[in-house]
Amino acid sequence: MTEAQSPAADLASLELEAASAARAAAAYGSDALILCDRLVRVYAADGVEVQALQGLDLLIRPGELTAIVGASGSGKSTLLNILSGLDRPTAGRARVADHDLLTMKGRERLRYRRETVGFIWQQTGRNLLPYLDAQENIETPLQLAGVRRGERRRRAQELLELLGVAQCAGRRPEQLSGGEQQRVAIGVALANRPKVVLADEPTGELDTASADTVFQALRTVNQELGVAVLIVTHDEQVSGQVPRTVQIRGGRTSSEVLRTEFGERSTAQEYAVLDRGGRIQLPPEYVAALNLRDRVRLGLEPEQITVRADEQEPRI
Repeated sequence: MTEAQSPAADLASLELEAASAARAAAAYGSDALILCDRLVRVYAADGVEVQALQGLDLLIRPGELTAIVGASGSGKSTLLNILSGLDRPTAGRARVADHDLLTMKGRERLRYRRETVGFIWQQTGRNLLPYLDAQENIETPLQLAGVRRGERRRRAQELLELLGVAQCAGRRPEQLSGGEQQRVAIGVALANRPKVVLADEPTGELDTASADTVFQALRTVNQELGVAVLIVTHDEQVSGQVPRTVQIRGGRTSSEVLRTEFGERSTAQEYAVLDRGGRIQLPPEYVAALNLRDRVRLGLEPEQITVRADEQEPRI
């Protein structure tokens, strides 16, 4: 029988465990453009605390085109507000490029929102200045960044052409359709060459045909410019238009759909998300189909884990 360890040995063991945990945390998502690690956001209203995000994990790598879907109140808009620098997390880790979103101060936050991320609102009227034409709207962020007039004009024309709205250069927002306004808004978001474009329900006010043109524009800038695009939407049909769809449920990522082909040859695979704490969320339809409640029985078998209702024969 071995003797009990001394207090000094216990302390050394704890320090080693802490160092190991710190190294693991640092390695997690080291190649990601966007990292969310056990992200928490708590709001307090009228003395009641609401957890909008409850330990959310998410990695987005450079150049990815991803949709975030979920029901109203799932936490997807809170996530987008944090990533855009409009809100601050309560706990956990959130990083975009080299910016720590928990510790970022005012001046860095302003520079971050001007240079690192571009943002597109759902409401077309919030994206464009009504008294400027399309080209002038795209030139505005460049002017604020101190870019010379000739370079501003060249960049704006380049983006209008890429987005298929070059004919709209001299038109004000009121003279544009909803789809044209949103494509110009994409140009505004891209003006200062951000690393990621964040879009909050960018087709929520559009008809199907206009929405398709906006999604095509987002795919184009993703492919042609290599910019990462993150789209938040309640419309799960979006998964058919992007390579990766992440679903949020209850303030945490619950599942992902990865798509390798589009159109008639479309192929997709759905996955449950295993978070950093080793937790998964079973899809609601699975829970209902097997009448699962309170607790389930787990079994470890070669290359698989079984889940079954308590005191019942295995059913999945």
